[in-house]
Amino acid sequence: MSSFPELYFNVDNGYLEGLVRGFKAGVLRQGDYVNLVQCESLEASKVRPELQVTTPEGTDDFGVAELELRKQAESFGSFPPEARYDLKLHLQSTDYGNFLANEASPLTVSVIDDKLKEKMVVEFRHMRNHAYEPLASFLDFITAYCAEVGVEGVKIRVLVVSDFRKLYSYMIDNVILLITGTLHQRSISELVPKCHPLGSFEQMEAVNIAQTPAELYNAILVDTPLAAFFQDCISEQDLDEMNIEIIRNTLYKAYLESFYKFCKSLGGTTADAMCPILELSKEDRAKLFPHCGKLYPEGLAQLARADDYEQVKNVADYYPEYKLLFEGAGSNPGDKTLEDRFFEHEVKLNKLAFLNQFHFGVFYAFVKLKEQECRNIVWIAECIAQRHRTKIDNYIPIF
Repeated sequence: MSSFPELYFNVDNGYLEGLVRGFKAGVLRQGDYVNLVQCESLEASKVRPELQVTTPEGTDDFGVAELELRKQAESFGSFPPEARYDLKLHLQSTDYGNFLANEASPLTVSVIDDKLKEKMVVEFRHMRNHAYEPLASFLDFITAYCAEVGVEGVKIRVLVVSDFRKLYSYMIDNVILLITGTLHQRSISELVPKCHPLGSFEQMEAVNIAQTPAELYNAILVDTPLAAFFQDCISEQDLDEMNIEIIRNTLYKAYLESFYKFCKSLGGTTADAMCPILELSKEDRAKLFPHCGKLYPEGLAQLARADDYEQVKNVADYYPEYKLLFEGAGSNPGDKTLEDRFFEHEVKLNKLAFLNQFHFGVFYAFVKLKEQECRNIVWIAECIAQRHRTKIDNYIPIF
């Protein structure tokens, strides 16, 4: 790598960094959330008609046109309040625009969730399609591609298990979903729509054809990009309902370690921004812990022996950053959960990534902030749909 990579960063990556910072400017602000939580419904039962006006034939009397527009606008005041305080209408005033315009009534939370993901996927794939190495491989870690990484002619082994390969968070979730569905005899038509679009791959449906654990194991080895890792770390006997979370966490462990090593290999501001974010990730037991982060190795060893919440909290007390998260969490009404505290901390770290320029961390941070924004919108939509407004403010603010 060059001693001063910032000098050449914009040659291949300047356009995309400017683009992702533009996307970040469209992330919902606190004022947008204030409007959303005041909504009475997901969509108006009576929509405002299009304002149409014509001038007298053969004339250009725009005074007449303006008067007609005012009359039509005033007539909107007679519409019921819910026609002016719906979530769909308020989202149209943000960067989301008319992304729900073609959806049939009644609008549901699941449709909103799907369209939010679809918009994020379109933006991300646009950036991926225009990326050069090593940014292309960095983006691949977030989604699902498989290739060697070339940096100035040097091949980097991003995951040293037995070959050049990568593991990807969305793809892991999709494969685990397919495995779980297969073990419960669910149909492929029911499972595939639930998979995250950023983790899709061509052979997804082949996994669900399997009828037995042996057939499932062979299907994974043959038909998924995670095949090599499964072969090295998971046996056929592991594919049962009791081991699903162990399989998931084992995959995530290797994914986090490989992503961490890759960011370290890039060095510079990318490593400075990304490593603290990846260090926040956590798993359940010693063999599942990623070998990186502030807790490694002593803290992880202590966590592996913890049997309850208090013991985990005692371990966190030795690390000021995590101690604060536990101190702000509780189970009483009005308290924030520990998960929410970690989400807030993650949002803070991802926002910090945008304070520096000429690095790849902004791409990862943008995706994670958009994920949190989608969770916020879906949470608010669920509260509105279920008429359960007491907890509608329990979203994670971003800006």
